[in-house]
Amino acid sequence: MPGHVKAGGSKEADPDPAEFLWISDEMKREDGLKPYDAKKSVWVPDGEGGYDEAMIDTVDGDKVTCKVGWEPKTFKSAQCMQVNPPKMEKFDDVSNMTYLNEASVLWNLKARYVAKLIYTYSGLFCVVINPYKRYPIYTLRTMELYIGKRRNECWPHIFAIAEGAYQGMVNSGCNQSILITGESGAGKTENTKKVISYFATVCSSGKRKEGEASLEDKIVQTNPVLEAWGNAKTVRNDNSSRFGKFIRIHFNAAGKLSGADMVVYLLEKSRLTYQQPLERCYHAFYNLMSDQVPDLKEKCLLSDNILDYWFVSQGKLTVPSIDDKEDMQFADEAFDILGFTVEEKYNVFKCTAALMHMGNLTKDFVPVGKEEQAEIKDDTNAQKVAELCGIDCEWMLTYFCKPKLKVGTEWVQKGSSCTGAASSVSGIARGIYERSFRLVVEKCNETLCDPTMKKVSYIGVLDIAGFEIFDYNGFEQICINYVNEKLQQFFNQHMFTLEQEEYVREGLDWANVDFGMDLQKCIDMFEKPMALLAIFEEESLFPKATDKTFADKLMSNLLGKWSQFAKPNPRPDPDAHFAVIHYAATVSYNLTGWLEKNKDPLNDTIVEMIKNGSNELMVASFADHPGQPLEAPKDAPDRKKKGGGKTVSSYFKGQLDDLMTTLYKTEPHFIRCVVPNTHKQPGGVESDLVMHQYQCNGVLAGIAICRAGFPNKMLYPEFKARYNILGASLVAKAKNDKAAAGAVLDIIKLPVEKFRLGHTKVFFRAGTLGVMEETREDKIGSVLSWLQSGARGKASRMQFKKLQDQKLALYACQRAIRNYFTAKTWLWMQIWLAIKPNLKCTQFGKFKKEYEDKIALAEANIDGALDARSKVQAVYDGLAGQKNELSLALKSGGSAVQDIIDKTTRIEGQAADVQGELAGVVNRIKGEKAQKVALEGQIGKINATVAQLEGEVGVQEGVLASAEQDRADKDDQIKTLKDEIAHQSDMITKLGKEKRSVGDGRQKTEEDIQAAEDKCNHLSRVKGKLEQALDESEDALEREKKVKGDVEKAKRKIEGDLKLTQEAVSDLERVKAELSGTVARKEKEGSALGAKIDDEATLASKYSKQAKELLARLEELDEELVIERGARAKAEKSRTMLKKDIEDIASRLEEAGSNTSTQVELNKKREAELARIKAELEELNIAQEGTCAALRMKHNNTMGDLGEQIDNLNSNKVKSEKDKAGLELDLRDARLDLEDAVKGKAELDKTGKLLQGSIVDSNTRLDEMARALNEAESTKKRLQVENQDLNRQIEELEAAIANMNKGKISVTTQLEDTKALADAEAKDRAALLTKFKMMSTDLENLREKLENEAMRKSDALKALSKAQAEIQLWKSRYETEGMGRIEELEGARAKLQAKIVENEELVDVLQTKVANAEKSKGRLGTDLDDISMEYERVHAAALITEKRAKNFDKVLGEWLSKASDVTAEVAASQDEGRNYSSELFRLKAAQDEAVEQLDIVKRENKNLADEIKDLLDQLGEGGRSIHDLDKQRRRLEQEKEELQAALEEAEATLEMEENKVLRAQLELAQVRQEIDRRVAEKEDEFNNTRKNHARAMDSLGASIETEQRAKGEGLRVKKQLEGEINELEIGLDHANKANSEGLKSIKRYQGQLRETIQLFEDEARARAQISEQVGISERKAAALSGEVEESKALLDGASRAQRQLQGDIADSRGAVNNMQTINGRDMTSKRQLESSIHTMQAEVDGMLLAAKNAEEKSKKAMVDAARLADELRAEQDHATSLAAARNSLSNQLGELEGRLADAENAALKGGKASMAKMEMKIRELEAELASTQSRTGEAAKALQRGERKAKELAFAQGEDRKNQDKMSDLAAKLQGKIKTYKQQIEEAEEIAALNLAKFRKAQQDLEETEERAKLAMVL
Repeated sequence: MPGHVKAGGSKEADPDPAEFLWISDEMKREDGLKPYDAKKSVWVPDGEGGYDEAMIDTVDGDKVTCKVGWEPKTFKSAQCMQVNPPKMEKFDDVSNMTYLNEASVLWNLKARYVAKLIYTYSGLFCVVINPYKRYPIYTLRTMELYIGKRRNECWPHIFAIAEGAYQGMVNSGCNQSILITGESGAGKTENTKKVISYFATVCSSGKRKEGEASLEDKIVQTNPVLEAWGNAKTVRNDNSSRFGKFIRIHFNAAGKLSGADMVVYLLEKSRLTYQQPLERCYHAFYNLMSDQVPDLKEKCLLSDNILDYWFVSQGKLTVPSIDDKEDMQFADEAFDILGFTVEEKYNVFKCTAALMHMGNLTKDFVPVGKEEQAEIKDDTNAQKVAELCGIDCEWMLTYFCKPKLKVGTEWVQKGSSCTGAASSVSGIARGIYERSFRLVVEKCNETLCDPTMKKVSYIGVLDIAGFEIFDYNGFEQICINYVNEKLQQFFNQHMFTLEQEEYVREGLDWANVDFGMDLQKCIDMFEKPMALLAIFEEESLFPKATDKTFADKLMSNLLGKWSQFAKPNPRPDPDAHFAVIHYAATVSYNLTGWLEKNKDPLNDTIVEMIKNGSNELMVASFADHPGQPLEAPKDAPDRKKKGGGKTVSSYFKGQLDDLMTTLYKTEPHFIRCVVPNTHKQPGGVESDLVMHQYQCNGVLAGIAICRAGFPNKMLYPEFKARYNILGASLVAKAKNDKAAAGAVLDIIKLPVEKFRLGHTKVFFRAGTLGVMEETREDKIGSVLSWLQSGARGKASRMQFKKLQDQKLALYACQRAIRNYFTAKTWLWMQIWLAIKPNLKCTQFGKFKKEYEDKIALAEANIDGALDARSKVQAVYDGLAGQKNELSLALKSGGSAVQDIIDKTTRIEGQAADVQGELAGVVNRIKGEKAQKVALEGQIGKINATVAQLEGEVGVQEGVLASAEQDRADKDDQIKTLKDEIAHQSDMITKLGKEKRSVGDGRQKTEEDIQAAEDKCNHLSRVKGKLEQALDESEDALEREKKVKGDVEKAKRKIEGDLKLTQEAVSDLERVKAELSGTVARKEKEGSALGAKIDDEATLASKYSKQAKELLARLEELDEELVIERGARAKAEKSRTMLKKDIEDIASRLEEAGSNTSTQVELNKKREAELARIKAELEELNIAQEGTCAALRMKHNNTMGDLGEQIDNLNSNKVKSEKDKAGLELDLRDARLDLEDAVKGKAELDKTGKLLQGSIVDSNTRLDEMARALNEAESTKKRLQVENQDLNRQIEELEAAIANMNKGKISVTTQLEDTKALADAEAKDRAALLTKFKMMSTDLENLREKLENEAMRKSDALKALSKAQAEIQLWKSRYETEGMGRIEELEGARAKLQAKIVENEELVDVLQTKVANAEKSKGRLGTDLDDISMEYERVHAAALITEKRAKNFDKVLGEWLSKASDVTAEVAASQDEGRNYSSELFRLKAAQDEAVEQLDIVKRENKNLADEIKDLLDQLGEGGRSIHDLDKQRRRLEQEKEELQAALEEAEATLEMEENKVLRAQLELAQVRQEIDRRVAEKEDEFNNTRKNHARAMDSLGASIETEQRAKGEGLRVKKQLEGEINELEIGLDHANKANSEGLKSIKRYQGQLRETIQLFEDEARARAQISEQVGISERKAAALSGEVEESKALLDGASRAQRQLQGDIADSRGAVNNMQTINGRDMTSKRQLESSIHTMQAEVDGMLLAAKNAEEKSKKAMVDAARLADELRAEQDHATSLAAARNSLSNQLGELEGRLADAENAALKGGKASMAKMEMKIRELEAELASTQSRTGEAAKALQRGERKAKELAFAQGEDRKNQDKMSDLAAKLQGKIKTYKQQIEEAEEIAALNLAKFRKAQQDLEETEERAKLAMVL
């Protein structure tokens, strides 16, 4: 890097740095003349990592042909990058350029570097490129340019960054930091020194003690010491810093220096023992050998030849650019200035020399004996090492060859091989060097920190290596890259924070973006538990770990779980073990030797010797190392924590965490140093090397972040001055600059998202300024055209005027000649000609010439006359001055003589006085000499006495010193003991507090985790529903594509499906029989379980007193449970119907609008995200459980608490039995639900006929579907928003889980082992108490809901009579119409029953798992008997038991969720049945869509024809709009590329869907084979069933035959239509007109339908409210069932009372069963009534209403969710008030029974009247059936007409295709013409450019001529 240099000597002024700091005007003019075309100038790759500037020649789709120089080359359009305008050449700040592509950034920095401008801003970065040459830009003159200036007021320089940091510190009071990074040889250290020199010069305190160096000098003098012991020669750099440092420069309140300190990082210790051939060891070793300090070699026992020392002679020995002797002088002087004593300084030298001798010692070991034991034959080097280290040589050799090890309580010696002994010596050498280097740094810090000066703030300078990627990347590289990862994250977060603060300050509408999280994944991959560093630490501490085990563990734990961890790339390093995806690049690492480097093992015996040696520096270096004490001290655990067991990575991570904490508290400034080339050539740039560094340094990442916002900013005055030309009139009228800018932007119609108007600036997106410049140039071009036209007009008029004047002159000449010939004979004329020569008026020219000659002569002689006059005047002035001086001298002569006389008199008097004083002084000197002689005698005596006293004082001082030393030792011991006592008491107090806080925090954390798990389960269910919807949409997409492809093939497929459905009818009865058998088996199992429960109830006889109270309560709950089950069945049916409607709507919406790959990708992303969250959750749970187990294994005092643990396990066993009973009740409920589902299947048969009616009405609903599709799109968008909300919730959940896991880890690390079981007991008690409170609250809520349900039941009874009247109607309709579609529905039913069987098998599996869990608990109970003898095994078993108990609770929750999922699958099966019936409808819809697509194609062809015609018209205008055509061409090409990308994406999606369809078809074939096999086995059992359904099959066969005949008729018509194609074209027009009229009639009918639909909306809303209330009842019923199960568990202990009251219970249950039967009949009637309502609504309600209802229901669901939350809070608040309702339940039950009897009587009375009404309705429905059949016939005819239309459209499509081919040929011809015109235009532009150049040259010549003329006039 450049240094301080002057042109002349030390007294000369500093040279001018102008040419190295800013761009000259001449350079700007040269850049402005650079050829540039905003539309054609591009950057293209040069093949070497750089870019060349080129001009676009032609564009052919994705290929672009460019001229690089004069050579044409072809590139892809993505490889071409736009060029910035010439005005942005050599820009100071790269981020302000218009185009921020890589090529523009590289060119700008390269151009500045070649122009000797090495500093450039890039946003917050200051990029500096090493010039390899010294420039005079660091002088005091340069510093003065930057003092007090802001960054935007001066040119890019490191002094500007330093001044900005200083001003920020002074103005805001915040600490500042300057981060300097880069590769080796980039100039980091030099720039660091320049920053320090700047602060030392500018902020000097001025204080200095006499005889001591100033603080500024000390700060500057730290560099020689650090460079000598921390710098070395590398391949790239002769003076490379092999460590990182963070220097803090402290300032006082006045902004003056008050001290400094530094922290060092990652010293490269391995360089001490090994150097590559082209490198050198640290400079200090070669400085010692330079003979600069005379006695140094003698004291350090060094020879004169560096080759005598192996450690430091493996590479280069000398460096041309480094003078070792001079550096040694600087280092020696620096030690003195920094305050090192002579002893401390020589200890550093001796320590350094000892390492050189240790290198030779490694070569002295020789093998002895069979075991090749290492020994020393020649101990010369060993003697030198021992002497320099101050230890015994013999013992040192012994411990190197045979180190001591402690085995048990004894010490043993282990023999070492030569290699092991040499490695031990090398390890000691590396340890000494590193520790002594740290000690020197600490000593420097002590010197630089002046305690007398107050430190208010500081500026930190970080000098650390940048991101490194080599062919071999090891331990040092991953550490450096990890640091840079965190620094880059720090930069990203800080940079965009400042950017966004400016947006907010300027008042922009901006949503903040957190860019600090971009690199968090990679950092987490390093820092998280069980991540890379954690595994590294674990393997380092494991004795038997190897590189292979380390690599395997990394791969198994990180690969696949962390996206930033990858397999290595074998290309740079085939032996690499893994790769990490950093922000800069993917780096492959080789972990060979990492474990040894991380451990950094030392020979503890040698360390103990050094600690007891005489070299104070080495003793201090190993002060924190435990060594190898013979006796373990009492505070051994504490001492171990101080550093003996720390690894290199943990120490480094701790330092890095402290550094990042410090940086986050400062305001940072960033400097990036760059190496331009590898040859150290000034001005040379290697593009690929520079671009690699930009990527690694984060320059490109910073620019990318800039582009995300508004990187280009311009102040309003500047914007107004530059772009005023675009709208001068509006700018003049604007009130302020902001309004003027807005008016200009409105004129050019710039999109709003491309710019923002702030308070003081205009903000633009990246690239927008280029558009502005292009618009401005167009405007300037138009203005210039106007000026040129005006100038040409003016010149033409002047020429015309000249010709006109010439014409008039000719007329005058002709007239004069005529007059002359006329007057030639005129006498008067002759007289005039004779007189004229004698007149004076005629001689004016003669007189004028004479005077002009005189004037010329006078002007020629006037200069000489003036010169002569000036000479004479000068002589005169000199004489006059002399005259005046003489006159003054004459006037003052008399007074001068008198003054001389007076002075002479005074001097003589003074001489006499001095003579008298001299005599007195002589006499006094004689007296003083006499006194001196006497005093000398006395001094001799006193000296003798003093010598005697000094001897006595010395003796006493020795005694006093020893006493003081003893007193200090005792004081230290007392102080240490007091501190230890205080520490122990504090720890006891702290642990007590932590115990309480940890208990509370753990309970709260577990509750939060449970809530999070519930939320995860809910999200999983939502995901399942979304996946189901996605699968349905994919199937619908495939079917839709098949329908569009071949209508006839789809019809044949439907016929095959119908046959398969008819064959599947026989399966229905078999499945029914199997289900009945399954139900019977489940009932037997339930009875067996009940018997088991009764047997277990006999075990608790001691609760007889409580049994009576609980018995009454049980009776009440049984009655409530019967009522609740009836209500639940009713709610289940309602929910099933609603779900059927919603899913039908969703399936159609998905078929219409959700068949895009975007939805598929979103779902895949959600699945991946959920999988990742689950994996992380499992990993964190495993890590937490492992930590807890490890902590508990260390516990030694838990023997007394094991009994309590046994009690807890027994209570858990009782609890599991309770849960088992609850599970059995849930199974019973599931059976009831299954029966209801079977009954509901019969109802589905009724709806089958309605679906056929919907097929007949399908043609009339086409327009409704179109509008519904539009609304579906809005619904889809809304669902996407909801999906985004779900994703956000998942992210919040993930963050919450991470925070909770962090909290759990911190809690478990702080817990002591003695508190573990106590916390477990507290947790169990809290959990039981919480569950008890929740269950009691739910009990009260359910009771309240039971009252509400009773009221609803009375209302339902009132509607019973009406329902019964309609039963017969729908029953008859079912018998007449429902059998028509029974085969299809029975097929769907078979699938449903198969799924139910699978679910029952899943239930059996779960029951088996429950039984296994109970068995495992029993085994655990037996294992607990031996817990006192086998503590470790039993403790682990207890942990497993506790974990299984938690898992059992989870299994119970999963079973409950699966029970609800069974009902969802039932509804899904029903939807599949509806899909089969609606397939024909979709076929017809596809046919109509094909017609619409053909119309669209025609319109598009017509539009293309119009566009081609317009293009022809534009071409006829003569190419005036060629620029517009070019823009349009670009736009069309871009659209074409987008369409191609979309087409490729669609094709990929289509392939995926086809694969899915193939898989589905294979699965369907397998299912069909299975069905056939079962049919063959059960054929005998279904003979009777086939006979019953034979009539229905005959009717289906007749319908199929009818359809086949219709198909034959259609084929015949098809053949006839082939000869009538021309007539059909005319018929097509008439059909279109009829279609439009039909659409109008449909719209009219739709209006009528809307009025009818409005009548049903109120009823639908009421029904939705009922279903919501039913859902609430279900949840509360579930809670009530849990309470009932708990009550039954308590009831198990009351066996005696149960036997006594068993008869009463049987009577009560009989009554309850009767009520349940009545309620079941009522619910059946209610369901049938609701089914009839749904059927009527389905006939009038189309897709439009369905979409609206779906939207309203989704909104209501959200509102109801909030309302339910409010109700839950209200119910919890009123829980206490519901206690009184408990006593009144029995009375209300009696009242309900009375009401039920009254309702039954009323129903019987009103039944006859309702029957009559229903018969009337039956007759009406029969009439409607007849009309429906007639409409069916009309639909068949419409189908034939549609097929005829399809053929017509196919013919028309062929004609259109021919026309399109003709148009494409015409378009190709037009494109050829366009190319020809473009070539002509380009030639015209070249001619215009030449003319413009000539015009500019002429203009310059004119200007120069005018300037010369002006100069001539001035002279």
